[in-house]
Amino acid sequence: MDMSGGILTLQLLITRLFNKKTLNRTVAPFLFGILLLSMGITCMIRADLGVSPFDALLVGLHDNVGLTVGSWEIIIAFLMILLNSLLIKEKPAFAGLITSFVVGIGIDLWLFLFSIVPTPSSWMYQLLFFTVGLTLSGLGTAIYLKAQVYRIPVDHTMIILQGLLKKGVFFTRTLIYLCFLMLAIATDGPIGIGTIITVLLGGPILQMFMKVPKRSTHQF
Repeated sequence: MDMSGGILTLQLLITRLFNKKTLNRTVAPFLFGILLLSMGITCMIRADLGVSPFDALLVGLHDNVGLTVGSWEIIIAFLMILLNSLLIKEKPAFAGLITSFVVGIGIDLWLFLFSIVPTPSSWMYQLLFFTVGLTLSGLGTAIYLKAQVYRIPVDHTMIILQGLLKKGVFFTRTLIYLCFLMLAIATDGPIGIGTIITVLLGGPILQMFMKVPKRSTHQF
């Protein structure tokens, strides 16, 4: 994307975000959803039972290559944007990096804040952390998607595949999870029982929250 195109995108974003009506109906739920999503991811990482294949890839890259987990969120998002553009044969939607940038910052911030909290040592507390994290991730994703600002590229991929394959959220999200699972294994990411749970339940939980009327999700 050239400089003029980037400036135009930024101008449109600023105009859209700082409209009073948009702040109330779009930006607030968008940021709230991202807040819940990033907190949910952090809870699952801290639970140490295994995380979603995508997050396992991020943690694996962080542990073996360097950079923060949030930084890898942004880098992978950039690559996913390029993949999405190939799938739909359109110009890359680089605006999606904005959402990934916010999520990346959120993950790193929550990881920093949670670092002062003792790591769950018993399996009961680990399971509690993981369950809360999985629920918050699904709810946060549903809320931010309904805000219709900019999708995280991997969520955009899910929606693109729904259209191309004529399948539901459960099928497409599980397919994406399986692809990232292979990459996470290759990078020695934190794969465990929690990973299996996210693969099996991540899609249904998101689908459940997506079915909740928009006004209802804004009340959380």
